[in-house]
Amino acid sequence: MKKNIKSTILVLICLLTVTGCRKNFEKINTDPSTYNPENFDPNYTLTSAQLGYSGSVDLGYETWRANLIYSATMIQGLSSVIGYWAGDKYLLDARYTAAYWGFPDGTPTGGVGAYPEQVRPITDVMMVTKDKPKYKNLHQISRIMRAMIFQRITDLYGDVPYSDAGVGYYEQKYYPKYDKQQDIYMSLLKEVYEATAALDPAGDVATGDVYYGGNIQKWKRFGNSLLLRMAMRLSKVDPATAKSYVEKVIGNTMTGNDDNAFLTGDPVGGRITANRNSQVLLGDGGEEHYYVKWSNTFINFLKSTDDPRLGKIAVTKLYLTAGSKDQNPGANADPAVQKGMPNGKDLSQVPNRGITLEPGYTGLPEYSSPSAALLRRDGKTFVLTYAESELLLADAAQRFGIAGSAADHYRNGVKAAMTYLGQYDPAAAISEAVANAYVDAHPYNAANGLEMINTQYWALTNSKLDFYESWANWRRTGFPVLTPVVYPGNATNGTIPRRFPYPVLEAGSNTKNYNDAVSSIPGGDVLTSRVWWDKN
Repeated sequence: MKKNIKSTILVLICLLTVTGCRKNFEKINTDPSTYNPENFDPNYTLTSAQLGYSGSVDLGYETWRANLIYSATMIQGLSSVIGYWAGDKYLLDARYTAAYWGFPDGTPTGGVGAYPEQVRPITDVMMVTKDKPKYKNLHQISRIMRAMIFQRITDLYGDVPYSDAGVGYYEQKYYPKYDKQQDIYMSLLKEVYEATAALDPAGDVATGDVYYGGNIQKWKRFGNSLLLRMAMRLSKVDPATAKSYVEKVIGNTMTGNDDNAFLTGDPVGGRITANRNSQVLLGDGGEEHYYVKWSNTFINFLKSTDDPRLGKIAVTKLYLTAGSKDQNPGANADPAVQKGMPNGKDLSQVPNRGITLEPGYTGLPEYSSPSAALLRRDGKTFVLTYAESELLLADAAQRFGIAGSAADHYRNGVKAAMTYLGQYDPAAAISEAVANAYVDAHPYNAANGLEMINTQYWALTNSKLDFYESWANWRRTGFPVLTPVVYPGNATNGTIPRRFPYPVLEAGSNTKNYNDAVSSIPGGDVLTSRVWWDKN
């Protein structure tokens, strides 16, 4: 199955299905002509959940705020001088840090964000397909998807509603308790392990799957690679559990870039189906096209080793003025001229803050933008890749002495992190020969192996525009070593944030459970407190 969403029709069906299971309950259980849990095809709802995981239908607001404004700049992948880009200034905008969690009502889906647009539909799929042999594989895929969705939510916020989440309709739990992150992770590991093992190549084909078209062998490798990522998140806080789950997946993870999971945008449906990151960075909602650049930390890293990715993912002079969103056909991809923008700057004329006062400043177009190959409305949102899997195996091999050769996994991971770029666009392709030459020139060194592995992981996830994962893995490992910015009035005493505070709306709508969760956070519900697995 081609990894694409052909039109808005399928998505609208999905959205109607998601809401239809909850509204007018008596009517749909007495009128056989309408959808109900017994007669609708849950494959449509799987598509909706996968689309939701790529970003909200409402102009990707949580993508804009959580992935780009905060995660991307905190981790020094991107930089922006727009005033409301608060991430690399370490300022707290509670609306933005709450955006990924989600907001109720106000849209055709009954809400935007992870809980309404991801948790709710995938829980519907899981509940409706349970104990139904004709949906055996779809049920297991929904378990894997739900676990992946919750990994990101808990990585961002810590203790969150999990066991009670999304089951209000089925179990009348309308005020979900917050589960401890440790308990969530133990459940996620168990869910993914069991679901992956239960996938049956002779069973049903999940026709709503836009990652793999229901290919069960690919889903098995995906499940094992996801399990690896989850296990390695615990490498410091619970190394025994991490090691035990890594040992379960050795030899069964992704085997090449053909196993990469991604969702392809479709511009025909407008902002409902177009690629989420691209909508924002093309300036659909503001002037991000002109004022958002690659960070100088990232560009300088690529330049320091003559990394061939630099000439594929970065260009200068892509946009020449803030007023025009027409891309310059003469944009310059020459690696020698690429120039990252410092983080923590703005458009003021205040010394040490204003970008125009920076030494060597010659104009915003001279800073490197993500290349046009990465910014396409029909572009791909990469979910999980072979390169990530190999680099995580390299980390496990170096850290725990398991999973084979750290050097071999490192080599495979770095090569794949380069060659996969052709899946964005043929213009971004890097050949095997070029990738081999790079790793030959920069061989693995066990003496600083963990730093090499996880700095490459950072570079990879930055190129994926998956800054959620860049930030999470940095918090787990401490690599790359980043120098925090100093911005007046910051909320973290000049340190890089470690988690998102809870949405203040929870205080009014789920008061007791919210208060219990807040009271149990060491350091309080602030940007600088740490989630359970984030240990020094």
